Amino acid sequence: MVPVGRGMPFIPSVLAVVGAGAARMSRDTPWCLEAFYLIPPGTHANEGIQVGRGKSKEAEIKRINKELANIRSKFKGDRALDGYSKKKYVCKLLFIFLLGHDIDFGHMEAVNLLSSNRYTEKQIGYLFISVLVNSNSELIRLINNAIKNDLASRNPTFMGLALHCIANVGSREMAEAFAGEIPRILVAGDTMDSVKQSAALCLLRLYRTSPDLVPMGDWTSRVVHLLNDQHLGVVTAATSLITTLAQKNPEEFKTSVSLAVSRLSRIVTSASTDLQDYTYYFVPAPWLSVKLLRLLQCYPPPDPAVRGRLTECLEAILNKAQEPPKSKKVQHSNAKNAVLFEAISLVIHHDSEPNLLVRACNQLGQFLQHRETNLRYLALESMCTLASSEFSHEAVKTHIETVINAPQTERDVSVRQRAVDLLYAMCDRSNAQQIVAEMLSYLETADYSIREEIVLKVAILAEKYAVDYTWYVDTILNLIRIAGDYVSEEVWYRVIQIVINRDDVQGYAAKTVFEALQASACHENLVKVGGYILGEFGNLIAGDPRSSPLTQFHLLHSKFHLCSVPTRALLLSTYIKFVNLFPEVKGTIQDVLRSDSQLKNADVELQQRAVEYLRLSTVASTDILATVLEEMPPFPERESSILAKLKKKKGPSTVTDLEEAKRERSADVNGGPEPAPASTSAVSTPSPSADLLGLGAAPPAPAGPPPSSGGLLVDVFSDSPSAAAPLAPGSEDNFARFVCKNNGVLFENQLLQIGLKSEFRQNLGRMFIFYGNKTSTQFLNFTPTLICSDDLQANLSLQTKPVDPAVDGGAQVQQAVNIECVSDFTEAPVLNIQFRYGGTFQNVSVKLPITLNKFFQPTEMASQDFFQRWKQLSNPQQEVQSIFKAKHPMDTEVTKAKIIGFGSALLEEVDPNPANFVGAGIIHTRTAQIGCLLRLEPNLQAQMYRLTLRTSRETVSQRLCELLSEQF
Repeated sequence: MVPVGRGMPFIPSVLAVVGAGAARMSRDTPWCLEAFYLIPPGTHANEGIQVGRGKSKEAEIKRINKELANIRSKFKGDRALDGYSKKKYVCKLLFIFLLGHDIDFGHMEAVNLLSSNRYTEKQIGYLFISVLVNSNSELIRLINNAIKNDLASRNPTFMGLALHCIANVGSREMAEAFAGEIPRILVAGDTMDSVKQSAALCLLRLYRTSPDLVPMGDWTSRVVHLLNDQHLGVVTAATSLITTLAQKNPEEFKTSVSLAVSRLSRIVTSASTDLQDYTYYFVPAPWLSVKLLRLLQCYPPPDPAVRGRLTECLEAILNKAQEPPKSKKVQHSNAKNAVLFEAISLVIHHDSEPNLLVRACNQLGQFLQHRETNLRYLALESMCTLASSEFSHEAVKTHIETVINAPQTERDVSVRQRAVDLLYAMCDRSNAQQIVAEMLSYLETADYSIREEIVLKVAILAEKYAVDYTWYVDTILNLIRIAGDYVSEEVWYRVIQIVINRDDVQGYAAKTVFEALQASACHENLVKVGGYILGEFGNLIAGDPRSSPLTQFHLLHSKFHLCSVPTRALLLSTYIKFVNLFPEVKGTIQDVLRSDSQLKNADVELQQRAVEYLRLSTVASTDILATVLEEMPPFPERESSILAKLKKKKGPSTVTDLEEAKRERSADVNGGPEPAPASTSAVSTPSPSADLLGLGAAPPAPAGPPPSSGGLLVDVFSDSPSAAAPLAPGSEDNFARFVCKNNGVLFENQLLQIGLKSEFRQNLGRMFIFYGNKTSTQFLNFTPTLICSDDLQANLSLQTKPVDPAVDGGAQVQQAVNIECVSDFTEAPVLNIQFRYGGTFQNVSVKLPITLNKFFQPTEMASQDFFQRWKQLSNPQQEVQSIFKAKHPMDTEVTKAKIIGFGSALLEEVDPNPANFVGAGIIHTRTAQIGCLLRLEPNLQAQMYRLTLRTSRETVSQRLCELLSEQF
């Protein structure tokens, strides 16, 4: 923290008003003030620009144009202007620019001001350059020379202005010119403290924009020792720089840990009078304390000797939180609590001191009923993380009654949502039924914006901690009754999968859904669950006269006309299942299928099912029916799709961390993980997508040994009869075009055209490849082969069907490829086509555009959630940034379309700068879901982009950055 009036050069009021970061006002801003004055330093009041209330916009523009013409004539006049006049007119130009008018002259005069020895003239010149000159300007070399002269002048005021200009511009060109010079200024022994502060923050800015240009050399160890500097302003600036550098290069700066602990100890144990100049409302150096605590979060717990001192510091901070406030002003409590919460974050990060964790939990518990809403929110958020620690989980549970009441009593919806998150985090086998009951009770009155999230959490907890699966079935059906509109497909899919996988609950489930369907008004999701379960296990309750086969059928059919088309299709599949389970109702069901409302239905799906099911029930023997309509086999075990859905809503790290910690605490979790549907091919296990009720798309089966020539599948990884040809000319360009789209022509020459049509969902995809013979001669021995390296073969599963080896002239053949992303990958498969045309052997190879972003699922989130996730993904290995020149015209709508085509959700009104683009999504693989956040910052003046990608996996960040940066 830098106190006013110490360690910083004087900055005139004009710089505070129109600093380099100020946004330009709209051209349409009405001139609604009585008068505007911009008075350059040292200028008399009557020499500024005065603009009165304009009668019209045209009159205002006329006044501005008159002033611009006057300034232009002064600059072009025969008489040379003195420094004062140049400063005055350049300042006027700057003011006019900030009012929203274009300025196309005066740049050279501003550059000339940099050579002045007067502070006010030099300051206005730097200010003009920071605002109006872009990195592509022809004057940049002159500007760099002037900056170099000021940096070499050893005049602290001039050096400060030069460093401010470098930081404000922050371009790659500036980094190339000064990244080597600024570290030398920073660590030089004779540099003034104010200049060191500016140099540290300037270097931080350059490192953030161009990390590859800032050299890591001998100066790094000397920068660390700035933590021992006597000037706390220097220490504060250096801590910001070291924290950012340590995130990228932790080994280079690990010696900063002991120095940070030492400095923190001196701040915490000192009286406020010892740091009088840096005390903020009786809190000594709160900003520096927060920065030091954040720096320590970049590293694991330190060595025992240093750890003991750090523990003393943390205990002292917790003790001070218990002391009566020294001031009633809100600034005092804000500064005090800022240090406290950052200290608690460090305790949670280390997760190695049980005593501190419990004390932190108790301290947060006191905030749960605090009158300040922000403190309650932060306390709930921090306790969510504490609940995942084995040391503090029990301490968190002691506050369960307070947390249970919070959703019912809190006025702020965001606090209510955090309370629900904490209930979910503190849930274990001992309190699961109580928490689930309370969440169901709250669900009836919960805000619409968080109902779906509560539904997902209830479904996860009910499955995870179900000792008796009858309770699980009751809970899910109650969930559908209370909030059926918010029960996603993943939830009712999951209850069906659990019931199918557990024989002991199938009869109870059938009986319960049968009773639930008897209500006069049933939600459609309940009809879906009932239709599926009765179709599979209705025979288990058919012995009861109250639930005879005919009664079951009439009960389901009474809901038929009220349902949507997909649900009607499911019920038709249930009816044909009944034909197999209950032969006595076969005639009744055939009459329904034979009715005009089914056979002549306007919806082609319902019509086709009715026709095919009627025919199947008529011509098939009992044995064939029993085989085709046999009971669903158990699902293979996989991660719960409900959990994946919750991760998608909450972000890539929050839920994952809690679930992993809970999994360690409670090893025996009820219920197998979520199965993914298996392939419908002849060599795969039957799955939900293979049966008649069709619960999802079928992914490809894993690659197996090569089948025989008569088999259904071909081995796409087998060696080609002949060596594959090099990639065809233009293949790379065509490949890049398909990164943000799925359909189009991939390759074309005088003989052959290859077109693609593909669709992807989560970690699965299906691609149709169309081979067109452009000639009038037949292609013989036509053999397309997919070639994958060993690494790609392990991470990407591909299965395809063979095509006819003869392709007639002018004809087109189609080949389907089933795709599954097993893990993240960087390469792309190569499609090699070999055939004979007129006796000549042809060999063509192209890259098939199956890229990692194809498995993107977009995720919508609010601005607050986005930046919270952005902060969570702040580890060095999680971020990749690229700054590059625009290859195409910088059109906003085209950019939006490309980001959406890339696969992420385009989040509107999230970034504070409306010109920037931000997106979010989850990469789905068989083994993991990887959260991804992206931010694209265009610079129209420089015709450049800065792309930043943060994901929970470094290789994914790197690959997505490579793919997307090539699109602009």
